[in-house]
Amino acid sequence: MSLYWRTFGYLVLLLTGCILAWVQTFRSLEFEPQALQSARQVASLVNLTRAALEHADAINRVSLVKTLADEERLRIAPREPQDSFSGYGTDPLSQRVTHELEQRLGPGTIVAREVNGFNGLWVAFTMDKDSYWLLLDPHRVASIQSRTWVIWLVIAGLLSLAGAALLARLLNQPLAALSRAAAQVRDGHLADSHLNEQVSTPEVRAVNQAFNRMARQLAQVDSDRQLMLAGISHDLRTPLSRLRLEAEMSVPDPQSRQDMVADLAQVNSIIEKFLDYARPTHTPLQAVDVAEALQAAVSSQLAHPGGGLHAQVHAPAGLLALADPVDLLRVFNNLLENAQRYGRSPQPDGQPGQAHVHLRARTEGPWVCVEVSDQGPGVDAATLARLTQPFFRGDQARSQASGAGLGLAVVKKMLERMGGELALSSTTGTASASGLTARIRLRAA
Repeated sequence: MSLYWRTFGYLVLLLTGCILAWVQTFRSLEFEPQALQSARQVASLVNLTRAALEHADAINRVSLVKTLADEERLRIAPREPQDSFSGYGTDPLSQRVTHELEQRLGPGTIVAREVNGFNGLWVAFTMDKDSYWLLLDPHRVASIQSRTWVIWLVIAGLLSLAGAALLARLLNQPLAALSRAAAQVRDGHLADSHLNEQVSTPEVRAVNQAFNRMARQLAQVDSDRQLMLAGISHDLRTPLSRLRLEAEMSVPDPQSRQDMVADLAQVNSIIEKFLDYARPTHTPLQAVDVAEALQAAVSSQLAHPGGGLHAQVHAPAGLLALADPVDLLRVFNNLLENAQRYGRSPQPDGQPGQAHVHLRARTEGPWVCVEVSDQGPGVDAATLARLTQPFFRGDQARSQASGAGLGLAVVKKMLERMGGELALSSTTGTASASGLTARIRLRAA
């Protein structure tokens, strides 16, 4: 659950509890005043009606009864001994009103909900030793209806939901902006990761200022690193080129000249590995044909004389992955170079033979998977876990370690820049069932 919905849920629970507590409190506080007011009104009507009838003669009494029925919806009927009636009610409000009317109208007062089959608010009173029933509108004594409470609760709930959504959005806006800026920094867009430093909230303003300061420092470090890498590339390769030219022209012994040129080529290769590993993290991605990239990498490795590489490519045409074309070619070249250097099949005389490498590509859901497998001696589990660490070389497991220990580390970092993954597995045993397998996953285009 995202932080927005979690905050929204907590606010909804809080507001719901507050609304229910407010409703219960209001009903409790409203109960006693309403009962007293209803009993007071009914008692006043009964007393006024009794007083009016007592002071009216027989002729005017008939007219008074008719006027009360028409204007005030009050009906007066004689109370007979055989009248049947039922109590006014069993709910707390009705009982409280009945008790209050008995206190106000005196003993013998009867409050009924139904008399002789007619429903209503009936109150029995005496006048000149005669008993009468006074029928009133039952709505004079009634609490707020349940439907009214439901309507109030629905309105309050909708307003609370709208307020909770607004508050959750306001609370999460700074975090969302910080998350977007952090993602831009992660992808290398340091110039686009500026946050607003003029916000009114002091805590958010302090966080934004600290983040912007960090982004500026990272941008400066990245700029210095690129400048340093360019200087390393120029200042080291230029003397290496001169040394190679001098060795080829000045050393008379062909074998010594060839060894010196090979050493200089290895130093140049190590420098390239350092530069590849220290490259900026941002890489623009595009659709790359995996089969074509594999064939290009194999052709590049086969172009080196005496490489001892035998590669088989199994990749369907038109298999596209999201990658940087140059980086993907470097990844395949590094893996083939690693297999060519360390994955040669052992010969009966103990000498290394050819490196038999199988390259397979296929789709797995949203991923394009590429496997590069050799048939070398393999490595043990402890060494396998460290092969992608910078400057680590599996010398004990593979006999001809002559690199800088950055090949697989560069592969892993390049794949991470392209949103991919690298997984290594190894088997040891016979020549047909041993070797190292590098499994690559890239997003399908």
